[in-house]
Amino acid sequence: IDVVKRELATLTEKTKASETASAESKKKRADLERQNEQLEATATLLSDAVTGMEKELRKTFQRLPEPVQTKLQPLFQRIPDETKKSKVSIAERFQNVLGILGEIHKASTEITVGYEVHELGNGKPAEVKVLYVGLSQAYYVSARGEAGVGRPGPTGWKWEAAPGLADRVVTALEIIQGKQSPAFVPLPVKLP
Repeated sequence: IDVVKRELATLTEKTKASETASAESKKKRADLERQNEQLEATATLLSDAVTGMEKELRKTFQRLPEPVQTKLQPLFQRIPDETKKSKVSIAERFQNVLGILGEIHKASTEITVGYEVHELGNGKPAEVKVLYVGLSQAYYVSARGEAGVGRPGPTGWKWEAAPGLADRVVTALEIIQGKQSPAFVPLPVKLP
């Protein structure tokens, strides 16, 4: 009888220990489920945030100067399609957005020179040398001395002829290229 009583006591202790461990496991599981719900909610918020940023960047792309668009094209191609579920991680998407924003910020502080084809005052396209001042203003001059001004619009850059600007645009281009000493060159600026 004593042996059975001791065995019963041992089994009772083991049962209590199992019940305690089971209760702790249930509590840990409930905590983990709460944490998982919080993480899923945070992931949804982050996904919505990055999706919104990507959407705004798509709109911004049209307003960027052509050289900046060309430079950023590979990064813009990495933005997932809005209509499909993305397989790219949220972290990678944020990294891509930050890379694009960094390049846009850098371009906003630089003067860029390049060659483009624009329709001149006579309605015919011609290759021109373009001087972009950040992201808000640009000037061009053709080999024949025709000049113009460009500004960003909602659907892209808008260009207009500016016949009296040719000499000043050429001077500014030569200063940037180091062919002339630095000097003040007054060019018209129209802010949005």
